[in-house]
Formats: sequence, structure tokens, C-alpha cells
Amino acid sequence: MADCAVATPARGFTITANGAYAARLGGAGDTRYVERWTLDGPEPYAVPLPLGRPEEPGTPLLPLADGRVLADRTAPRTDGLQHTFSLLYPTGPATGELSLGAVEAPAPGALTLLPPSPDGICAYALCVEADTDTTTLWLVAGGAFGPERVAVIRGRCSGGVWLDRTGRMLALDRRLDGGPVKTVTVDLERGGEVTPLLEITPDSNDRLLLADADSGLLVLRSDAPSPGHDRLAWGVLGSALPVRFPECLRLDDAAVTPFAVQPGQVLLPEDCGVALRIDAAAGSWVGLWRPRERRMLHAAVPPGWLAGAGLWTAGGVLRLPYVTDDTPCGVAALAEPAGPAVPAPSPEADAHGNPGAGRRTDPVPEPGGARESGAETVSGAGPGTGPGTGLGGGARWVPEPGSGGGETKASRPVPLRDAPLTDREPAG
Repeated sequence: MADCAVATPARGFTITANGAYAARLGGAGDTRYVERWTLDGPEPYAVPLPLGRPEEPGTPLLPLADGRVLADRTAPRTDGLQHTFSLLYPTGPATGELSLGAVEAPAPGALTLLPPSPDGICAYALCVEADTDTTTLWLVAGGAFGPERVAVIRGRCSGGVWLDRTGRMLALDRRLDGGPVKTVTVDLERGGEVTPLLEITPDSNDRLLLADADSGLLVLRSDAPSPGHDRLAWGVLGSALPVRFPECLRLDDAAVTPFAVQPGQVLLPEDCGVALRIDAAAGSWVGLWRPRERRMLHAAVPPGWLAGAGLWTAGGVLRLPYVTDDTPCGVAALAEPAGPAVPAPSPEADAHGNPGAGRRTDPVPEPGGARESGAETVSGAGPGTGPGTGLGGGARWVPEPGSGGGETKASRPVPLRDAPLTDREPAG
């Protein structure tokens, strides 16, 4: 299932980079156990991996491409927290466990697992050190002798996005010497060599959220247009063009978080589908957006959606996992509706006077069409609707069977700079 791509892991549900497996905690209370989902077969199914002791709530899990699941368990120490790593796997009716070793962290929350590596074999963790203003990158699974220190990076690092298909280039969000957050790349084959990736303005906080190795699409969050107020933006890895801040991704009354990007669009970043989690007072639902379009499509989610989890296929189908009393392991699929074509946007000069390099004008709205912001709500969309609900435009959730109801190397990263700031607003 190499034609699928996922994003940073959703809280409590993590999918492998190739979309074949996922892991979550099943059960409740004193009966919590690791649960592995298989997603690349004719139908999705879950395999419980219980041990003689229950798992603690919130235990971080990370599935590997061979079907094993990494568990990160913690125990308090006088000088911090000990993280003990082990691999769980099915052995007939029982569960096998392979202990990998432990890493000491200075405090709770100082050590976090990174998203699954594209190679499917290795697992990494970041540990922010207490007094040295450095971050240690650990290889916690896939090494020869237990956890191995890969690199020590200046500054306090967070996030984590893979930029290639081999697990060599890693992007991290770094705060150096108390300054603004900037995304840097770490080359794991050069001893953790660090180079800048995002620096839109000297004082802006720039964080990378998603990256697609096939097209080079980058989705990021930055406060460059309006200091102190983050906005979503997109750019292209290795491109000299500035990043863009689409107006349609701004919602005044909701939080918008991208969680999956469509793979397989080689050298076509503007055609990549991006799935966004939208959280508002009324609940959570999904937004669908492509950079070439000046609108965001709003779609309902299946009941029991594991919010923030999902993956695209190269063919443009978004797959969302869900759990209900009747369906303990479900995956719903959504294909984008075949609506009228969006008029090609007209380029305009950016803030530096470069023609065609800046933000683009919105297409002329059709009668009764999208609002000025570019957001479009599909009839029937919103929280609380489920599989099979008509979403308008021919789109509908369809439970997948069993749900109960040519790689391309990415170019070496170069910094993205000179964002068009035509949307600058006063803070406050």
C-alpha cells in the first residue's frame, strides 16, 4: 500500500508511513491493551496485543511496517522520567514482547516519539535536555544495540516531519537562544547535520506541519503576515517562489489543523489534496483543499471518527478510521465530488514587486457559490453525520469492506524565504 501518505500522528492513533498498519490503545480502565490495525488488506481488522498487565492511559504507540508495535512506557525517577521501549507482536493466541532498552528524560513531556519513519523499520524520539538548551535525537528501534544517540542539536526542538521516502531527511521546529521558532532539516546520514528550511521573516515563528516527498508540497503555520497570529500557508520544497497564505484556510470560529496530504502527484504540488481537521463549538469535521483551488470543501465525518487520523490514496480517496459500539474497527472512504472546475487564478505581484510570485486572486464566485473567504460548505456537511450520508456534489462516506456497515526522491531542502506579506494585519 505504498500509494498512501499520512501526516503527523493523531493523538492516540498512529498510522505507518506506507498506510499498512496503525496502532491505538484499546479497552478501558484497568483493561487497556495495545491494538494493532491492519489497513492494507481487502478489509480492515484489529488484532489485540494484551499482556499480563494493563497499559497506562496515554501510552505512546508507534507501528512498524512489519506489523510490530513500539510501546513507550514511563516510570518516575528522582531526577526525571525513565522511558522504556519494547516491541509487541502477535504470536498465535498470545502476545510477544521484545525489550529494547530505556532512555532517561529530565521531566515529563521532555521525550516524544517522532512520526513513523518512511523506511518502516526505525523509530526515533526527541528529548529536550534540561539545562543545556539542546535536543537529543534518539534511535529507539531499529538499531543494533538498543536505543542509540543519533545527534545532539542546539536549541529546543519539537514537531517532526519526514521530507523523503528513505528516512534520511528530517524537519524539526527549533527555538534557538530564546528566539523565534524556525524549521530546520537534520540529515541523519551526515551525523545530524542541521541546515535551515523555513525563515519567512527574521522574527516570524515558522513551523512545518506536513510534507509530501512526491510533489514537494509543504504545509506550514506561520505568524509572518500578522505577528502573534498563526496562519496556514503552503510552499514547495526546493522552490525559489515564496510561500502563500490562502484566505480560504482562515476560519474565525474554528481551529484548522492539516493532518494528511495526497501522495503520488509527482512534480504537481498544486494538485495535492490536503485533509484538515476542523474543531469548532459544534464539533469536529473535515476540510478538503488543494493549493490550486481557492476554496475549502467541508465534509461530514463518520460517527466515532478517531479525530485527526486519516490517509489519502494516490487516487484521491481520503480514508478515515472510526470506532463505534457496532464497528470496533472501521474505515470510511470519501472521494471528492466532481464539481464545476474552479477558474484558473490570476497571478499578481508579491510584496516585493515580483510579478506572478505572490498570492493569487480568488476566482469569480458563481451565483450562490462560495463566500469571499473561499470556504464552501457542502450540503449536509458538519459534525455528527455518518457513513452513507449524502454530502452533495456526489460525495458520500462509504464504509470499506469489513468495516461493519515508482518512488521519487525529493530534492535536497533549501530555505523558503520572502513570503508575500500583502495580508499583513495589526496584532491584537
